[in-house]
Amino acid sequence: MDIFLQILALVFSVIIALVAGFLISKLKLPAILGWLIAGMAIGPHAFNLLNDGILNATWFDVFESLLECIVGMMIGTELIWRRMKKAGKLILVTTITESLGTFFVVSLVFGIVFYFSDIPLYLAFMFGGISLATAPAPSLSIVNEMKASGPVTSTLIPMAALDDLVGALVFFIVIALVSASLSAGEISVFFIILLVFSPILIGAATGWITGLLLRKTKRPSTSLITMLVMLFVTAGIGFGINHLLSASILNFMLLGMAFSCVFANMIEDRQLYDIMQVMNPIISFGLVVVILNLGAPLDYHLIFGAGLYTVIYIIARAIGKYSGAYVGASLTHAPATVKKYLGLTLLPHSGVSLIFTGIAVNVLSGPAPECASIIQGTIAAAAVINEIIAVYIAKKGFEWAGELHQKGA
Repeated sequence: MDIFLQILALVFSVIIALVAGFLISKLKLPAILGWLIAGMAIGPHAFNLLNDGILNATWFDVFESLLECIVGMMIGTELIWRRMKKAGKLILVTTITESLGTFFVVSLVFGIVFYFSDIPLYLAFMFGGISLATAPAPSLSIVNEMKASGPVTSTLIPMAALDDLVGALVFFIVIALVSASLSAGEISVFFIILLVFSPILIGAATGWITGLLLRKTKRPSTSLITMLVMLFVTAGIGFGINHLLSASILNFMLLGMAFSCVFANMIEDRQLYDIMQVMNPIISFGLVVVILNLGAPLDYHLIFGAGLYTVIYIIARAIGKYSGAYVGASLTHAPATVKKYLGLTLLPHSGVSLIFTGIAVNVLSGPAPECASIIQGTIAAAAVINEIIAVYIAKKGFEWAGELHQKGA
């Protein structure tokens, strides 16, 4: 299939997703659920409109990564320090408690299960490391679509960025220890630091330059052009690093988040408002493509083949996320709605978890192929089932917190 036909297929895929989202929204469910189901329906495991040739194409990888970078602006432009400083302790403490709480609960539960099943206990810690990953796009799309606002929303948005950092750090520490013990090739500390912190450092550096340039511009059109040029420069640096390392390891959503966070804190509110008025429709489009890319690789057949480990994983992770968020919110005397409902908005999972699973399977496939198949089958099935359930529960979390303001929501 040539590039033109691939692009045409992507256009039709986006249209199908938008229609599915519209129909789902009529049932008072978030449109993202329609996008996700549409992604699975038109992906390689069903009607194959959005096939492996497109999903693995270089142009699509570049396009989707750029859109992830743009979607990251939705997070970054909300991280205005003068507005956040009062909630800084709440965000930091709650991120740590919900992340480490999830790791502890999932590792403990699987540790007990594997002890009696005569399966190596290190696999329990690998499950724990994967479980930390949170996919921010689903909850953020609900915020964007339904105009959510309030304590839960204002806590979730910055946590979406910090959660990925903590999750990646814990996961790669676990992977490094397991791979070293299995003599499967040690993952260097440099690789861990590069993966976790490079997007933040790159985005912050280009964002600072952008902020300096924007301070000197007066016209809204000039400000927008300046920001767009620097956004492409930021993404270009990310593409360059991935090319040098021959692997797509950088998180482009974090890249866009750091970039926009820094320049947003350096310019006046009116200038930022003018920029985001133009960018918000692009961000909305980007969310659709990102969710399609999330849903297309998911094999709905796995729902029927899900085993006991999948059920245990989904329940244990949910308990860890909810209880960890509740404890953190309680320790920092957060509003009651944050204690009760923040954990529900943190349940979407699949995107980063599938990347983590691929890395784990690569480490285990040589020395312990039976463990590799356990972790691959469990997380793949959990990704499909959890994502559908979690999107609905996340929407209910915002609704019960009284933060949905869309008419009819």
